[in-house]
Amino acid sequence: MEWPVDVALARPVTQLPTGPWAYEIKVDGHRTVLWRTEDSVRLQSRTGRDVTALWMDLAVAAMRLPPGVILDGEAVVYLSDADGNARISFEAAQSRALSRPRRARELADQRPATYVAFDILAHPAAGFPDLRPRPYAERRQILLDVLADVGPPIVPVWSTTDLDEALLWFETLEGTGVEGIVAKPLRSAYKAGRVWTKVRHADTVDATVVGFTGTARHPKALAVRLPDGRVALSQRLTTALASVVGPLLAPQAGRAFTKAGDSFTPAFDDLVVEVIAGTTRHAVVIVTRIR
Repeated sequence: MEWPVDVALARPVTQLPTGPWAYEIKVDGHRTVLWRTEDSVRLQSRTGRDVTALWMDLAVAAMRLPPGVILDGEAVVYLSDADGNARISFEAAQSRALSRPRRARELADQRPATYVAFDILAHPAAGFPDLRPRPYAERRQILLDVLADVGPPIVPVWSTTDLDEALLWFETLEGTGVEGIVAKPLRSAYKAGRVWTKVRHADTVDATVVGFTGTARHPKALAVRLPDGRVALSQRLTTALASVVGPLLAPQAGRAFTKAGDSFTPAFDDLVVEVIAGTTRHAVVIVTRIR
């Protein structure tokens, strides 16, 4: 399997499907593919970037995996609330993902990460150099077998085939950093693109970046194309997010305009970000993360 791998995604739906499906909790972290090579570990972002230096605590822990294993999952960070209850903090994971390697090491010492694995793409030692064509149910069992000998901080995601149990998770776990539920057909292969479905609490959508204000080095806001085709300017980017987005922008010549008349510098549309969708009816967009 060649680096980087194209990941499977989930399309949003309003209710969970019924039938021969598995239901997994959707944790609020950073999508990460974990590669256990022959002599080390590499971590890949959803977009194919090498993010090993940002999650070195997970890379060290993953050395316990058999060589050649490739996992798909989420890098998350747990924080404790005032009552001592642990919850997944997207803000803490975002701080790590947007930091420089030296700062990431400091954050790892303060708030170690957990890797929540929800799929296994390869396990050569067991005779599976590429598990992607195998059905989900088979991949799930192999994943559990592999992680049984590894332990925290690399753990399998909660999964059930009981719809009522999945609905109970959806209703009761929102305050713990669980975004919602992802549904996967038991007989489905692992494929790039939106092959799964998801129901989540946060009303967010993926948007394509088509431009920016400010400079490419220091963007102030992003012009994004929303799923309904409208182009809107985001609210001002945080300093941390702007520092990561800037190097990924590919400006085009000239000026462009939103329907509302706001001008921006156009950019090639090969960057996708997640935005809060609840505000998009007013053409105001809040960028939460890079996809």
